[in-house]
Amino acid sequence: MSVPLFFSSSDSNSGSEKEEESMSEGEMAKLMEEVEEKKKLISNIRNKPWRMKRRLTHLKEAQQFVDKFEGALGKGKGRKLYAYKVMMMKKWIKFQRDFENFKTACIPWERKIKEVESHFGSSVASYFIFLRWMYGMNLVLFGFTFGLVVIPEGYCKYSVLFYGYYNSQRTIGPLKYRLPLSYLMVGVGTFGYSLMVVIRTMAKNSDVGGGDGEDGEFTFAWKMFTSWDYLIGNAETADNKYASITTSFKESIVDEEENQKDENIHLRRFLRVLANVLIICSLGGSGYLIYFVVKRSQEFANMDDLGWYEKNEVEIIMSLLGLVCPPLFETIAELEDYHPRIALKWQLGRIFALFLGNLYTFLFALFDEVNAKLEEEESIKNASIWAMKEYYANFTANSNDTSATPPPINPADVIRGPCWETTVGIVSSYTPPPVHWSIAHHGNSHEFVKLTVSDIQVTYLTILIGDFLRAVIVRFLNYCWCWDLEAGFPSYGEFDISGNVLGLVFNQGMIWMGSFYAPGLVGINVLRLLSSMYYQCWAVMSCNVPHERVFKASKSNNFYMGLLLLILFLSLLPVVYTIMSLPPSFDCGPFSGKEKMFDVIMETIDLDLPAFMGTLFSYAANPGLIIPAVLLMILAIYYLNSVSEAYQNSNNELKKKMQMQRDEEKNRRNNTDSTNQVMKDLEDLLPNRSLAPPPAPDASS
Repeated sequence: MSVPLFFSSSDSNSGSEKEEESMSEGEMAKLMEEVEEKKKLISNIRNKPWRMKRRLTHLKEAQQFVDKFEGALGKGKGRKLYAYKVMMMKKWIKFQRDFENFKTACIPWERKIKEVESHFGSSVASYFIFLRWMYGMNLVLFGFTFGLVVIPEGYCKYSVLFYGYYNSQRTIGPLKYRLPLSYLMVGVGTFGYSLMVVIRTMAKNSDVGGGDGEDGEFTFAWKMFTSWDYLIGNAETADNKYASITTSFKESIVDEEENQKDENIHLRRFLRVLANVLIICSLGGSGYLIYFVVKRSQEFANMDDLGWYEKNEVEIIMSLLGLVCPPLFETIAELEDYHPRIALKWQLGRIFALFLGNLYTFLFALFDEVNAKLEEEESIKNASIWAMKEYYANFTANSNDTSATPPPINPADVIRGPCWETTVGIVSSYTPPPVHWSIAHHGNSHEFVKLTVSDIQVTYLTILIGDFLRAVIVRFLNYCWCWDLEAGFPSYGEFDISGNVLGLVFNQGMIWMGSFYAPGLVGINVLRLLSSMYYQCWAVMSCNVPHERVFKASKSNNFYMGLLLLILFLSLLPVVYTIMSLPPSFDCGPFSGKEKMFDVIMETIDLDLPAFMGTLFSYAANPGLIIPAVLLMILAIYYLNSVSEAYQNSNNELKKKMQMQRDEEKNRRNNTDSTNQVMKDLEDLLPNRSLAPPPAPDASS
């Protein structure tokens, strides 16, 4: 290692200190310059075209030099203070670097997702990133529900999972906890928090850029010369990086092929119109089939001795449609011949329309059943009131003491209502409680929890049979089969991005809708997402192969978030309708005895808040204020959207101007080079300059 001339390698520490004290200003400047050069070498070592051994040697020498001589840049007493500041700055930089590494290590499943991305591309990895985000959101929602509803109850007669088992007392416990109010606010807050976090994530992703595969110039040159990380020292990491670079080249090749593709525009338009007509017919047929089986299931509900298929017909049909229609849509989409990224968005939109139509068809039929149960509940309520009056009248007539209090009625002797909220949220496969409770709370097979559980079972069985068993057959029977199973039929499966993303979105929609009627549903979903991350990561790495046309995903997941935001809004509508319009069950749940569920808020305002607060809330609920506020928000949204579009157009214009400037600079350089060449050619044509008279001598010489 080269050292300054005023320091020799044989100097001791004491000697170097004496020489440091006697250094001149020039020596200090020279030392500072060399220290800065060593620092620059340390920061740019990875850009040097050296072998790794040489890099490590120079890096170690430079670090030792900086550590030894950087403290000598001060003078006298200030040298120690400077050395202390340098030491603290190094420690602070090291702490920041370690903290960033710690934060990266704390990101759940980051290594698994990076491994999937390196082998299958960013499009498949985007699904697992979306899955991880959904897990985090549901974990927070589970904390709200468990902490504010389940724990304050303290105990539940049979299960914390369902609406009908929560207490209807206004306050419970020594702290006078208002459980009905908390139940309603947690249900509303679930949607509020979800809306906030989805919109915030979309805004954060928009800063990353939409970048749907748009790259600058010289894409392949940049990838060729700048993709490899020369500081990789682990064999497994190197293999993943190699696979990632290979996948990145495949993605860019697909984008380049799509940009240079020449097609018959009229034939392509005809095929795309035909594909959309076929898909609309499929969507209409699936919606009618769901409506038909739900109506028939209501007829089965009045029959006895039903078989397993009749009891589970709705879930079976919906699961089969979810399995059959997406591959059918994908086959029809081959007629359109879109870019894989655009084709994925069309596929997601069509499956979204399929699931949405099926879900709302199911909800309409379900609310028909709820209305029937409300009519039944009204008659049971009247019968219960009549039975209570008869009981007290008979006790008074048969008792000699008219002031005596009659004994409480045995719950088994009281007619109980159907508790329609629990019917919506209950799972029919739980262990039934005693008879007088099972009459009140046992529901049919058309409920959110059962749909969620059946969806989990179908998803996992599909992976086990459709991917794992298929891969085993292809792997071990390929040697003794008549044709090549890997290259032909059935071959290894590809990861179904659209089906898995839509499965997550609609499962979350069922969680949002069903969690109001079954608070424990969020906990089931947390376990489902946690197991899905490990199960699907294992399946995709061991059973699937990369897509035949690997394509680059968008730099943000805003398309997924847009679908999630839409399903959040559509999931909110049935819950709001339930809270504002339907009367709660009279003998179960935290809102029993009230005309509407939201009456618990008015009750809290009247009994617990000052009188002026009630007046303010009555003014705030006035339609004369609500309608202008809504109009103002719409105008604000329109204004902000217009400003955003204007900024986007300005950015596009600036990009065009920058591109034009680069082109002009390139042309100017080319013209300069060509001009210089012409001048050289002209000089070659001139007579020999040696024949010209020499210049006159300088007079001063």
